[in-house]
Amino acid sequence: MTRDTPGTHTGEIWILGATGRIGRAVAARLAARGADIVLIGRSHESLRQVAAAAGRPGANLVATDSVEHMAAEIASRRPGLVVNALGGYAETAVGIARACMPGGHYVDLAADLVAIPRLFGLHRQAADVGSTLITGAGFGVLATEAVVVKLCEGRPTPDQVRADALASVATEAGTMGTAFAATVVDAITSGGRRIENGQMVKTRLGSNVETHALPDGQTAKSAGAPSGELLAVQRASNAPNVAVTSGLAPTSMLVRAALPLFAALLSMPPVRRVAVRQMAKAPIKAAPRPRTHSWGHVVATWPDGSQTEGWLRTDDGMDYTADVITETALRLADGHAPYGAYTPAAAFGPDLAIAAGGAFLLDR
Repeated sequence: MTRDTPGTHTGEIWILGATGRIGRAVAARLAARGADIVLIGRSHESLRQVAAAAGRPGANLVATDSVEHMAAEIASRRPGLVVNALGGYAETAVGIARACMPGGHYVDLAADLVAIPRLFGLHRQAADVGSTLITGAGFGVLATEAVVVKLCEGRPTPDQVRADALASVATEAGTMGTAFAATVVDAITSGGRRIENGQMVKTRLGSNVETHALPDGQTAKSAGAPSGELLAVQRASNAPNVAVTSGLAPTSMLVRAALPLFAALLSMPPVRRVAVRQMAKAPIKAAPRPRTHSWGHVVATWPDGSQTEGWLRTDDGMDYTADVITETALRLADGHAPYGAYTPAAAFGPDLAIAAGGAFLLDR
């Protein structure tokens, strides 16, 4: 393994997409913990407002909406760490991560089955040049994979694992935005996924509906969705059979019945473009989170047929995501990570979930 020449990277942490909800929250958290942050976004005025709110009115700002320009600036100015909160990770992650190398580190909050495998594809390159790339640094991936790691400690490989990401999130007033609209459309057109006998197979989006009795006495529904938790859970458990569900997936019988028609229509490029454009402008009303806690839930079935269950409890799922990115970024900045490409618990262990404010409830 080769290491980057000492001193060739700055101690700065660059936050891409700093004016978005997660970007603003991470900027404030990192600033409060003494990090040297640089804010990148589309509007210089909006970036100034974020810097002031974070208590860093003199922070360096880079105003651009070009991912190519961001990558060029990263390669030229060589920050020690880049936090990618841009969204659209299937298009943005690989180019930005490559710009961080050699020697620089990278973290994003991707949660889809396109972006995460693409970043894993950079594992050997990153390891060879002394860089660490963390993908999936958010509620869904960490809240499920961390529970899997805890349940599997000292146990044989499970035969089957089911994981459920049950986020409870307060919504901010605004619009859906292009990145989130594109994620929704892509989820509808790609359908669900699961792993059977070691192979990923396609399922219907919204299948495998379940109502969960939560440890705090509340309930939540979830259904199958094409989420990055599937890969994280499989890698953490090595189980040949893995299913994941999300509390964000459609559980209404009427909606699920209409999904195949929507998928067929949205698969046509002109229709997809119009749908994303219109959905991006859709207004969103402010609302409190629907439940007291967010939960990561895992049931592992062992070769002898026995089952073990575990939960990770957090507060608001978006706030927890910001805390996960912050903890991950600080550990990367301190050089406390193996080189290569990883999900959060794979790089730092399940205790990262506790450091970010979660609590395990395990049946062991």
